[in-house]
Amino acid sequence: MKFPCKKLLPLLVFILSCLSVLRLLKLAITSSDPSSRAIALLSSLQRECSSPSECSKIQSNAANATLLSPKEFMLLSDLVTQKTPCNLLVFGFQPQYLDLSSINAGGITLFLEDNRYKISNIEAGSNQTRIYKVKYGVPAKKAYKLLKHARGNPTCSPSINLLQQSTCKLALRDLPQQVYELKWDVIVVDGPIGDSPEAPGRMSTIYTASMLARATAKNMTDVMVHDVHRTIEKWFSWEFLCEENLVSAKGKLWNFRISSDQSNSTRFCSSETVHIQ
Repeated sequence: MKFPCKKLLPLLVFILSCLSVLRLLKLAITSSDPSSRAIALLSSLQRECSSPSECSKIQSNAANATLLSPKEFMLLSDLVTQKTPCNLLVFGFQPQYLDLSSINAGGITLFLEDNRYKISNIEAGSNQTRIYKVKYGVPAKKAYKLLKHARGNPTCSPSINLLQQSTCKLALRDLPQQVYELKWDVIVVDGPIGDSPEAPGRMSTIYTASMLARATAKNMTDVMVHDVHRTIEKWFSWEFLCEENLVSAKGKLWNFRISSDQSNSTRFCSSETVHIQ
């Protein structure tokens, strides 16, 4: 028995319409599960922090935290392995950095982190490892003004030895005393988070790392800066760690090698180095 095409057309339209409705219902049911999970996660987060602003900060930090890639971490861990036992200072904290403490057995490892939620449940695991809660107060939006201040202020020059007494606005003067007393073999800059104009930026940590490296009585200090794809990290690395000191790089991680004899200079970089204007 044959049906005319004109009679089959309405039937086909009806069948296709029904299939479309069923597909939409399935999509609505499926998408409701992630929403429920998100609400549950938010409720859990609000129970952990004491105010909405703190909750917002934790969410932002968790979403934007940048771990080292396997190749980046290999570059860093290989360096620590070569120098162990050594004095290792890390601005910032990620759980993967605890492996560095294990590699640096017999050495001293210090972590300086401003987010107490990241380190509240972390145990150092060694008498020679310390994790300090510190405060990085300068927002990233002030980076350019601070760069101009440093360029025009003699108190920011590398010849200034007493960092704690410095009047340079980039100097971190309130860190644990051990930071200023020890001579550092490796310094890692991976904090503060610096992921928005209002968030604390890494201007001061890069400058302070440079000053600590130049103050060491040892021959060389390696300073490694992460997230160099970002403007502040790139600008301040070129300005205070210098292109001529860049010895290796992997992904978003740069390795600068600073010699102690550079501390007597009135400028951070050679005159041939091209600075960002």
